Amino acid sequence: MKIQDWFENWGITGLKISAGFMQMEWQPKPEEEQAAWELYIELITRVATQPLGKDQGDEAAALKSIFSLFEVTRNLLKEKGRKAEVFSKIAVVILNQKIRPFTATWHKRVLDNNLEKPQDKALFRNELIQIQNMLRGYAAMLAKVAGVEDFQALDQGPLQEL
Repeated sequence: MKIQDWFENWGITGLKISAGFMQMEWQPKPEEEQAAWELYIELITRVATQPLGKDQGDEAAALKSIFSLFEVTRNLLKEKGRKAEVFSKIAVVILNQKIRPFTATWHKRVLDNNLEKPQDKALFRNELIQIQNMLRGYAAMLAKVAGVEDFQALDQGPLQEL
Protein backbone atom coordinates (compact mmCIF):
# COMPACT_ATOMS: atom_id res chain seq x y z
CA MET A 1 0.00 0.00 0.00
CA LYS A 2 1.23 3.52 -0.73
CA ILE A 3 2.06 5.77 2.22
CA GLN A 4 -0.58 8.24 1.03
CA ASP A 5 -3.21 5.49 1.25
CA TRP A 6 -2.20 4.73 4.84
CA PHE A 7 -2.94 8.32 5.82
CA GLU A 8 -6.12 8.66 3.77
CA ASN A 9 -7.61 5.39 5.05
CA TRP A 10 -7.51 6.74 8.60
CA GLY A 11 -8.53 10.33 7.88
CA ILE A 12 -5.15 11.90 8.54
CA THR A 13 -5.05 14.90 6.22
CA GLY A 14 -3.35 18.24 5.87
CA LEU A 15 0.20 16.90 6.08
CA LYS A 16 2.99 18.46 4.08
CA ILE A 17 5.16 15.57 2.89
CA SER A 18 7.26 15.17 -0.23
CA ALA A 19 5.28 13.68 -3.10
CA GLY A 20 7.90 10.98 -3.64
CA PHE A 21 7.52 9.69 -0.09
CA MET A 22 3.72 9.75 -0.28
CA GLN A 23 3.76 7.61 -3.45
CA MET A 24 6.15 5.06 -1.97
CA GLU A 25 4.86 1.52 -1.43
CA TRP A 26 5.15 0.35 2.17
CA GLN A 27 5.02 -3.10 3.64
CA PRO A 28 5.87 -2.71 7.36
CA LYS A 29 8.86 -4.67 8.64
CA PRO A 30 8.70 -6.55 11.99
CA GLU A 31 10.52 -3.68 13.74
CA GLU A 32 7.92 -1.25 12.42
CA GLU A 33 5.11 -3.52 13.53
CA GLN A 34 6.57 -3.62 17.06
CA ALA A 35 7.12 0.15 17.17
CA ALA A 36 3.55 0.71 15.93
CA TRP A 37 2.20 -1.62 18.64
CA GLU A 38 4.08 0.20 21.39
CA LEU A 39 2.97 3.64 20.25
CA TYR A 40 -0.58 2.38 19.68
CA ILE A 41 -0.86 1.22 23.29
CA GLU A 42 0.44 4.58 24.52
CA LEU A 43 -2.11 6.44 22.42
CA ILE A 44 -5.22 4.42 23.26
CA THR A 45 -4.58 4.53 27.01
CA ARG A 46 -4.27 8.32 27.24
CA VAL A 47 -6.54 11.31 27.01
CA ALA A 48 -4.99 11.63 23.54
CA THR A 49 -7.73 9.32 22.27
CA GLN A 50 -10.12 8.92 25.20
CA PRO A 51 -13.11 11.20 25.74
CA LEU A 52 -12.82 13.79 28.47
CA GLY A 53 -16.27 14.55 29.83
CA LYS A 54 -17.40 18.13 30.26
CA ASP A 55 -16.99 18.06 34.03
CA GLN A 56 -14.11 15.58 34.09
CA GLY A 57 -10.37 15.92 34.16
CA ASP A 58 -8.09 18.88 34.13
CA GLU A 59 -7.05 20.79 31.03
CA ALA A 60 -3.43 21.23 32.10
CA ALA A 61 -3.13 17.50 32.85
CA ALA A 62 -4.67 16.66 29.46
CA LEU A 63 -2.15 18.95 27.76
CA LYS A 64 0.69 17.30 29.68
CA SER A 65 -0.52 13.86 28.58
CA ILE A 66 -0.59 14.92 24.91
CA PHE A 67 2.85 16.52 25.29
CA SER A 68 4.25 13.32 26.80
CA LEU A 69 3.75 11.66 23.39
CA PHE A 70 6.94 13.45 22.32
CA GLU A 71 9.04 11.59 24.89
CA VAL A 72 7.31 8.28 24.20
CA THR A 73 7.83 8.64 20.45
CA ARG A 74 11.43 9.85 20.80
CA ASN A 75 12.26 6.81 22.92
CA LEU A 76 10.74 4.50 20.33
CA LEU A 77 12.65 6.25 17.56
CA LYS A 78 15.92 5.91 19.46
CA GLU A 79 15.27 2.25 20.15
CA LYS A 80 13.84 1.12 16.82
CA GLY A 81 14.29 4.04 14.42
CA ARG A 82 17.11 2.73 12.27
CA LYS A 83 15.30 -0.55 11.68
CA ALA A 84 11.88 1.12 11.38
CA GLU A 85 12.67 3.92 8.97
CA VAL A 86 9.24 4.45 7.39
CA PHE A 87 7.49 4.24 10.78
CA SER A 88 10.00 6.80 12.08
CA LYS A 89 9.30 9.22 9.24
CA ILE A 90 5.55 8.97 9.79
CA ALA A 91 5.89 9.42 13.56
CA VAL A 92 8.08 12.52 13.15
CA VAL A 93 5.62 14.08 10.70
CA ILE A 94 2.68 13.47 13.06
CA LEU A 95 4.61 14.93 15.99
CA ASN A 96 5.82 18.00 14.15
CA GLN A 97 2.80 18.80 11.98
CA LYS A 98 -0.14 17.73 14.14
CA ILE A 99 0.81 17.45 17.81
CA ARG A 100 3.41 20.23 18.11
CA PRO A 101 1.12 23.08 16.92
CA PHE A 102 -1.48 22.07 19.52
CA THR A 103 0.98 21.70 22.41
CA ALA A 104 2.95 24.84 21.51
CA THR A 105 -0.18 26.98 21.38
CA TRP A 106 -1.57 25.72 24.65
CA HIS A 107 1.72 25.52 26.55
CA LYS A 108 2.08 29.31 26.30
CA ARG A 109 -1.50 29.82 27.39
CA VAL A 110 -1.00 27.57 30.42
CA LEU A 111 2.12 29.54 31.40
CA ASP A 112 0.06 32.74 31.16
CA ASN A 113 -2.67 31.16 33.37
CA ASN A 114 -5.19 31.44 30.54
CA LEU A 115 -6.78 28.09 31.29
CA GLU A 116 -8.46 29.61 34.33
CA LYS A 117 -11.02 31.47 32.21
CA PRO A 118 -14.16 29.54 31.23
CA GLN A 119 -13.95 30.64 27.59
CA ASP A 120 -10.33 29.44 27.35
CA LYS A 121 -11.23 26.12 28.95
CA ALA A 122 -14.02 25.70 26.41
CA LEU A 123 -11.70 26.58 23.53
CA PHE A 124 -9.09 24.12 24.81
CA ARG A 125 -11.68 21.35 25.06
CA ASN A 126 -12.87 22.03 21.50
CA GLU A 127 -9.31 21.90 20.16
CA LEU A 128 -8.61 18.81 22.27
CA ILE A 129 -11.53 17.06 20.57
CA GLN A 130 -10.07 17.92 17.17
CA ILE A 131 -6.62 16.53 17.98
CA GLN A 132 -8.19 13.48 19.64
CA ASN A 133 -10.07 12.72 16.42
CA MET A 134 -6.85 12.89 14.42
CA LEU A 135 -5.00 10.78 17.01
CA ARG A 136 -7.77 8.15 16.96
CA GLY A 137 -7.19 7.84 13.22
CA TYR A 138 -3.45 7.63 13.82
CA ALA A 139 -3.99 4.96 16.47
CA ALA A 140 -6.18 2.95 14.09
CA MET A 141 -3.45 3.21 11.46
CA LEU A 142 -0.87 2.03 14.00
CA ALA A 143 -3.07 -0.97 14.86
CA LYS A 144 -3.15 -1.90 11.19
CA VAL A 145 0.64 -1.52 10.91
CA ALA A 146 1.07 -3.64 14.05
CA GLY A 147 -1.25 -6.29 12.63
CA VAL A 148 -3.64 -6.21 15.59
CA GLU A 149 -7.33 -5.54 16.17
CA ASP A 150 -8.06 -1.90 16.90
CA PHE A 151 -9.19 -1.98 20.54
CA GLN A 152 -10.80 1.45 20.20
CA ALA A 153 -13.99 -0.23 18.97
CA LEU A 154 -14.38 -2.42 22.07
CA ASP A 155 -16.53 0.14 23.90
CA GLN A 156 -18.72 1.06 20.94
CA GLY A 157 -22.05 -0.42 19.93
CA PRO A 158 -24.27 -2.35 22.35
CA LEU A 159 -22.47 -2.70 25.66
CA GLN A 160 -22.79 -5.44 28.20
CA GLU A 161 -22.21 -4.74 31.84
CA LEU A 162 -19.97 -7.26 33.56
